Amino acid sequence: MTNETNSACTNLNEPLTVSVVIIGRNEGQRLTKCIQSVQSADWKKHSYELIYVDSNSSDGSLQNAKELGANVAKLDDPSPSAGKARNLGWRMAKAPLILFLDGDTQLHPNFVNHALSVLKDPETCAAFGRLKEVHPEKSIYIRVMDLDWVFPLGKTLFFGGNVLVRRCAIAGVDGFDPTLKAGEEPEMCARLRAGGWKIEHIDVPMATHDLAITTFKAYWLRAYRSGIAYAEVAERMRVRGDPLWQHDAKRDFRHGLLFTFTPILMWVHPLVTLAVLMAALAVLARTAKRCAWKAPGQTLLCWQYAAHVLFQKIPAFFGQLQWRRAQRQHAEIQMVEYKQAVKSDDKP
Repeated sequence: MTNETNSACTNLNEPLTVSVVIIGRNEGQRLTKCIQSVQSADWKKHSYELIYVDSNSSDGSLQNAKELGANVAKLDDPSPSAGKARNLGWRMAKAPLILFLDGDTQLHPNFVNHALSVLKDPETCAAFGRLKEVHPEKSIYIRVMDLDWVFPLGKTLFFGGNVLVRRCAIAGVDGFDPTLKAGEEPEMCARLRAGGWKIEHIDVPMATHDLAITTFKAYWLRAYRSGIAYAEVAERMRVRGDPLWQHDAKRDFRHGLLFTFTPILMWVHPLVTLAVLMAALAVLARTAKRCAWKAPGQTLLCWQYAAHVLFQKIPAFFGQLQWRRAQRQHAEIQMVEYKQAVKSDDKP
């Protein structure tokens, strides 16, 4: 960071105003709960403005947000994405700090005050806390994917879609890459880190999340989309010389290829089948052991999570293949949606 950036960007004088930028598409009651969680949070002496950016919803979300008091904007784009929506939101914002929230989350009442104290460090541009699924009991998919939000605290390489971040830091890197359909947050974080900024994962509750994945199709599509993001962002990081996702993308591609064609190998000979099954059990046990810190004392959940970690590499493998095919054909990949629209008057 330059001295000019330091003086203009890092001096946060209290009380502060925070621009809350919520993005959504057909979130229904989830969006209502998200907006209400912001309005009922403990802001202490600080104030906030509330902005909602809608990506062509068909469920009345835009009007609903307006009636709840949000400043609203419509992302009128034939190929919408979270990155485009967030860019529209932060550019509308007037405050020095932006709290990004996805429309399927509910803000914890005390998160902002904890995060503001972290941003007193002039080298820290962003802070985020713990995210947790609000309805893990609804499906095995949600129950295991709840552990995806558990990862080490402290300085980290990137944040996700829910974070408190300095507006000037975002402006300094020209925001999110609008060409990315997923993985736009880690990609922007690489540019922030290249500018000398630090990102902090703090040990406080940030929000609850409603993943709403109750079918195998939705589960598959989400992992497939992740594969696309891993491939595209990893390639950009390779060109830039950043280590982000380099190992992960290559590992997932190899593992996905292996897991996809393993059933074919099992038809070769009974001994091959036995060897494959024993190897699979060993890998599953090792993964469960490595993930045990995410759910201490919950052995069954750890084994279920290990199965998820390994199996999701198959749809992610096909996602990577799709991205590579699109690159060769110079074609744009459309946004992959895995959630069903929820009407505003539906029960959550």
